[in-house]
Amino acid sequence: MNNTNKPNIAVIAGGDSSEFVVSVKSGANVLKAIDTTKFNPWLVEMQGKNWEVFQDGEKIADIDKSDFSFQINNEKINFDFAYITIHGTPGEDGILQAYFELLKIPYSTCNVHSSSLTFNKWVCNNYLRNLGVLMANSLKLKKGDSVDANAIVEKLGLPIFVKPNAGGSSFGITKVKELEQVEEAVQKAWKESNEALIEQFIDGLEFTCGVVKIKGEKTVFPITEVLPKNEFFDFEAKYTPGAAEEITPARLPENLFKKCQQLTSEIYDLCECSGIVRIDFILKDNDFYFLEVNTTPGMTATSFIPQQIKAMGKTLQEIITQIIEDKLN
Repeated sequence: MNNTNKPNIAVIAGGDSSEFVVSVKSGANVLKAIDTTKFNPWLVEMQGKNWEVFQDGEKIADIDKSDFSFQINNEKINFDFAYITIHGTPGEDGILQAYFELLKIPYSTCNVHSSSLTFNKWVCNNYLRNLGVLMANSLKLKKGDSVDANAIVEKLGLPIFVKPNAGGSSFGITKVKELEQVEEAVQKAWKESNEALIEQFIDGLEFTCGVVKIKGEKTVFPITEVLPKNEFFDFEAKYTPGAAEEITPARLPENLFKKCQQLTSEIYDLCECSGIVRIDFILKDNDFYFLEVNTTPGMTATSFIPQQIKAMGKTLQEIITQIIEDKLN
């Protein structure tokens, strides 16, 4: 059951956002990829105050939140490492990272500062824009603010994207083409986050690129080209087979391929990221416009990162082993 000589690894999935289901799939795929000759992996599912350990789909214990341990067969299991696969809060915004910092448990993702910076799209955008990163113009509305559709359209034009300022997996996003739709789109975004981000529409092709730094050495993954069959790369396009075409490596001329990888690498450093991160872009007129940083990117079997790792000729197991060993040493 539990080899005491091997480090205990918590693969943490779930969370408190609309991305719960996706996170559970990511967690299952990461759990499967952990090398059991080196580690004892355990699946920990979190939702609200329920923190539970699962084995073969069955709950076997509750987590003791005072030290992130659990009991099984009268034996206390302490975790040596946390592999976080929660998309959204509390796994992507710095909250869980702060908890593990207090407990001195190493974890797989960006630190508290980097996680909270990148999770707040508005703050991250303005930080990176200041450093010369190209992106769409945007506005932010707090829940309860009055929505002046005319002023918004005057500043950003149409169409525009309205999205939750903190959130992912394209929940609560609307592509607005008419003035009359603005108010409703903002209300929809407010259901996912207390703030709505309204962005100018950049008409171009979407690309996404993963990157990881292990032992101080950075590896930028091959780029994926995203061709949604829907209006944009929404939740359905992300997670429904056949709803989007994803091509890895992307069909880009070498100079643009390198340009995108270089930009991914620069943004990773500017945001002081660690672990596996994925950065999304729109390409228009040979320029890459920054969309967002994903610090706990999807890790389901069909997600971009596993696709990119495979295209690189590596396995998910190799990369995950390196991440864990790097932080444990």
